[in-house]
Amino acid sequence: MTQTKTKEDDVTETEVTALDETEKEEWVKPVTDDHELNKLLLSVRSIDLMKSKSGVNRKEHHTDLYQSENFIIRRGQTFQMWITLSRPFNPSTDKLHLELKTGSLPSVAKGTHVIIPLVEELEDGRWEAAVVKQDNKKIQLSVNSPSTAVIGRYQLTVETNCPNGQAVSTHDPDNDIYMLFNPWCEDDSVFMDSEDERQEYVLNDIGRIYYGTQNQIGVRAWNYGQFDGGILAACLFVMEKSGTPPSGWGDPINVVRVISAMVNSPDDLGVLEGNWSGDYSKGTSPTVWSGSVEILNEYHKNKGTPVKYGQCWIFAGVVTTVLRCLGIPSRTVTNYSSAHDTDVSLTTDVYLDENLDPLEHFNTDSIWNFHVWNDCWMARPDLPVGNGGWQAVDSTPQETSQGTFRCGPASLAAVRNGQVFLKHDAPFVFAEVNSDKIYWQRNKDGTFSIIYSEKKVVGHFISTKAVGSDERMDITHLYKHSEGSEEERIAVETACSYGSKAEAYSSPTAEDVSVEVTMDGEGPRMGKDAELTIIMKNSSSEERKVMLHSQVAVMYYTGVHKSTVRRDKTDVDLLPNEKKILEWTMEYKDYKDQLIDQAALMLTLSGRVQETQQVLATQFSFRLRTPDLIIKPLGKAVIGEKMAAEISFTNPLPQVLKDVIFHLEGLGLLTARKIHYGDIGSRASIILTEHFVPSLPGTRKLLASLDCKQLTQVHGVTDITVEEQSNGTL
Repeated sequence: MTQTKTKEDDVTETEVTALDETEKEEWVKPVTDDHELNKLLLSVRSIDLMKSKSGVNRKEHHTDLYQSENFIIRRGQTFQMWITLSRPFNPSTDKLHLELKTGSLPSVAKGTHVIIPLVEELEDGRWEAAVVKQDNKKIQLSVNSPSTAVIGRYQLTVETNCPNGQAVSTHDPDNDIYMLFNPWCEDDSVFMDSEDERQEYVLNDIGRIYYGTQNQIGVRAWNYGQFDGGILAACLFVMEKSGTPPSGWGDPINVVRVISAMVNSPDDLGVLEGNWSGDYSKGTSPTVWSGSVEILNEYHKNKGTPVKYGQCWIFAGVVTTVLRCLGIPSRTVTNYSSAHDTDVSLTTDVYLDENLDPLEHFNTDSIWNFHVWNDCWMARPDLPVGNGGWQAVDSTPQETSQGTFRCGPASLAAVRNGQVFLKHDAPFVFAEVNSDKIYWQRNKDGTFSIIYSEKKVVGHFISTKAVGSDERMDITHLYKHSEGSEEERIAVETACSYGSKAEAYSSPTAEDVSVEVTMDGEGPRMGKDAELTIIMKNSSSEERKVMLHSQVAVMYYTGVHKSTVRRDKTDVDLLPNEKKILEWTMEYKDYKDQLIDQAALMLTLSGRVQETQQVLATQFSFRLRTPDLIIKPLGKAVIGEKMAAEISFTNPLPQVLKDVIFHLEGLGLLTARKIHYGDIGSRASIILTEHFVPSLPGTRKLLASLDCKQLTQVHGVTDITVEEQSNGTL
């Protein structure tokens, strides 16, 4: 007689192969408990994975925060389970093993079909199980997995053998095992030894994302929500949609590379469609989102249709959610004055014509006011020693890597030292944080010559949320040596020698006039005139005359030019050793009809010193500050009891805001909702009251944002401490 396994079923049943086909039908649903064969054959009656959130397995595996009844564990660590058999287990004649299968084509050789034997003593680093307790027909097993196990969803069955035949329990989806990476396990390549860091980079489900410009750093709260109901399933769905074989899902380098490609939509119908056009009418405007949960759930619900729309901080927020959910420590990182190098020269090139005016069609390299990506933590056994630890991953679709829009993981140590030949995509990350800005001027014959280079313009205030607090932590030193140091210059020249314009490094000419742009305090506010200060210094002992060209342009935050608002030319006379201060003003009426999403502007100054032919060039990015939403909780916050929050806002513009949308969300407070508010009058103040019923205890964050055509990037956040319901009788 041959063994036949039943198809997937929702009940833990046993199929017996000691009977012929005619009796089989009758056996699948046993008629009586004292059936003759039932006494002799060993079969599984039920399986208890002890999977409750408050139980020992999920507590010890640090998976008790997942809002799910599934059995979620981490690799490289033992878990406990009970099996109830048809009769007491006899170790001398009975045999039993567990089988786990994942993916569409499970294979023993590839680690996706796992046979877990019973052993006397458990050893680390392998799949095995041991009986630790026997109670009549029940046995308790302690089961161990290796720290290299494939992550994902496994189907579990139990095979029993005894002298009277063989039986296999039927697969029950409720007993599927969800296996994650394990930063608590020393042998796992994502191991992180600081508990404070694990709490932040794996278990914190809310964070802060920085934006703006290096002189005006803005911050917004972001709901990662990696433990929310349905998010783990959505993350595994993203992995499945990638079409990559599950046999590679045990390697975090590979998993991160897959996620980096799958969070953007070009070439693989990934999670988010990027849109930097200013027209978001076919979807959700990027500045409206305040968390990842809505995005991932929508992608999963719509069976893999990309969600509209994302920009860099949203791609990065979603990557943090997915990686933390799967167990890879990660954080969202913002780089200010972030270069986008399109020609692998590892320099950022600005092309000017004979009159020192920018040649827009040549200027494909751009410097984004800010760019957001991710760091994730892992060992790098594929690289020379010393390159493990934080790795940069960028899922914003900018350039392809091996034919796909993805970037990383690139070792921060390799980037810092200019070792751009170490995979993956270190040249691109290096250029983002440490390329030199080279100004080229067109000659009469159409060729270009280098007229000026700026060495300190790219990669400033690289920022992430601090561990255990809402402070900004500056991590620039992890990406680059201090600006101007010998080590930093060596790193730049090492990297550029591997680039496509290695000849761009030549000796500088004498320079005795400098130009710098500064701004008062937090800078200009939306709806008001913008004022900046230009400081010119002559460090020579002779007079200097400069023809200074200035132009101010509205920019996408990506550094892409939208339109020039104003151009000026000024003759500046500098006395020997003089420092001259020029006030520069742009009125609200000049810019009001030109602004887009991030209210970003760039002042470009260029000029030539008449006496020495020295070229002056600098670019200064600034943004117009938007007001915050003020959120005030009303009433006591108790689980299951209705409460409200009051959101107040004052329109800073002397014009009506049309079709205003408010967006609210808060983990454990309310699921994301959009409120179509309508119009808000010129300089008007409004108050909006929203009711909701808290569902989780503790300190919760309520996030709100406002969006309309005339004004974006308006948001607010408040803490609400939710109490458990008191069971006292009235």
